Amino acid sequence: MITENYKEVEAKVRAAAVRAGRAPEEVTLIAVSKTKPLEDIEQLIAIGVREFGENKPQELKSKYEAVSTPVHFHQIGHLQTNKVKYIIDKAVLIHSVDSMHLAEQIQKEAEKRGITAEVLIEVNAAEEETKFGITIAEAPQLVREISQLPNVKIRGLMTIAPFVDDPEENRPVFRAMKQLLLDIKSQRIDNVDMSVLSMGMTNDYEVAIEEGATMVRVGTAIFGARDYGTI
Repeated sequence: MITENYKEVEAKVRAAAVRAGRAPEEVTLIAVSKTKPLEDIEQLIAIGVREFGENKPQELKSKYEAVSTPVHFHQIGHLQTNKVKYIIDKAVLIHSVDSMHLAEQIQKEAEKRGITAEVLIEVNAAEEETKFGITIAEAPQLVREISQLPNVKIRGLMTIAPFVDDPEENRPVFRAMKQLLLDIKSQRIDNVDMSVLSMGMTNDYEVAIEEGATMVRVGTAIFGARDYGTI
């Protein structure tokens, strides 16, 4: 069932890209495997899937060390500074950097290991009180500050849009994020790439792709409802 679900989502990702006049290859589908057992991940690895998303650093670390085949794990959940050490050399991309304080800790741990950590700046585009992330207005300045850290490479932006019944309601949020990405990109800041726009989840990823997402994070539509009692 998981492999069939994945293929169905993958087909919808491709269709959404084509609708928007984009090449399907521009969009990376991240299978959000948080709270799911290793066996579920292995089912997808068997059909060639290599991009997975985790919320908790310790869970990412344990799965990274246990998978049968090397894959890309993305740290997509809120990251506390004292947990950076667990995933600094294991996460291919940290999606949730929302402060200079966190970026400085990532710099410290990356420098220790002689690596460059690739990160996205988390933007709370809808300014929801229950969500992490900086505002759209604050983003350019934070990007400039973090760009000074030699072992941290900003690759783009991430947002978690509001949970809505009609995904069309999130179109303005996604559109604003795309514009922010373009605005920052136009500033040509050293050590800043701005090629990645991570937005869209199970309920709204097709709209996100139509508005410019280059990464979508889909869990429930692939793995089914999460079981929070097991982790």
